[in-house]
Amino acid sequence: MFSDEDRNLFIDTLGEVCGQTGWEVFAWVLMENHYHLAVRTPEANLVKGMTWFQNAFTRRINSRNQLWGHLFGGRYKAILVEDESNSESGLWRNYLTTLIDYIHLNPARAGLVDGAETSLLEYPWSSLASAYGVGPSKRAKWMVVKEGIDLLGEKDTVAGRRRLIQRMDEWAASEARERAGLVEFEGQSLQSTLRRGWYWGTQEFRERMVERFGKVTQGTKDRGVRGSELYQRHDKVGAERILRQGEKHFGAKLEVLSEPRYGDLRRVALAYALVKRTTVSRSWIAERLNLKSAANVSQRVKKFEQEKAGRLGELERKWRSKIQDLSHDPYDD
Repeated sequence: MFSDEDRNLFIDTLGEVCGQTGWEVFAWVLMENHYHLAVRTPEANLVKGMTWFQNAFTRRINSRNQLWGHLFGGRYKAILVEDESNSESGLWRNYLTTLIDYIHLNPARAGLVDGAETSLLEYPWSSLASAYGVGPSKRAKWMVVKEGIDLLGEKDTVAGRRRLIQRMDEWAASEARERAGLVEFEGQSLQSTLRRGWYWGTQEFRERMVERFGKVTQGTKDRGVRGSELYQRHDKVGAERILRQGEKHFGAKLEVLSEPRYGDLRRVALAYALVKRTTVSRSWIAERLNLKSAANVSQRVKKFEQEKAGRLGELERKWRSKIQDLSHDPYDD
């Protein structure tokens, strides 16, 4: 059984990978033995991002709970979802919003809430409770709630959010528990798509995706999409951009920054930026920054992060001490 601290770690790790990849999340839910995400990827980095996300969360959970081995039972399942820019039929709203509703209704299908005596808002481990049900200032930056609420036909106001939650609760209460949120469009079932399909959209959408990425054949699943050049190149392009920014910031070429000088933290700072903001491998970072090996990169970055936190802690202690000195009134003695 996972604890609330473990679940918060999941959310923190999700936020971290969104920061690295630029992902925008429409909806998420964390259940006892699985999770669902509706994610928009402005850049072609789904595979790298998911690989980092699941591996990082597994390592952190294992370390936290003194466990070892795999946390997830197998490879994640991903499907393409039709959106506004890919359809002239107007049905894109149905496909995307149905997926958002399906994700948010997971607790109802699991029998954890019923929509009548217990609201979906009472299940805290979903974006309905943590994002759609609260004001903008309380939401994670990587959530695109305002757009999601608009797609769902409401306004991002207290009244609009209340109506949205009420409608979801009524839906959960009126449907058979195991069917809540499962619908069918043009003969295509959402449930069967999530189990065996690779896209959720119109036939036109499917044809465009096949034309762009290549045919998806049985046995290879979505290899044609995931194996495209865009997926393979994106993370390295973003990493090279950070290295160019580093050259400008430090006023030196990468060849100079990568020289193995004792005590030179510039290349370690660049490695830290690459680890935190991209999904390139530690081996790639080691090669570009002359840091010997992937293990050495991990060690250097971890030490850099600890020292960074230590310096911030020291500054905070000095700041608190200064405030106390300023607020001390000698007439109080």
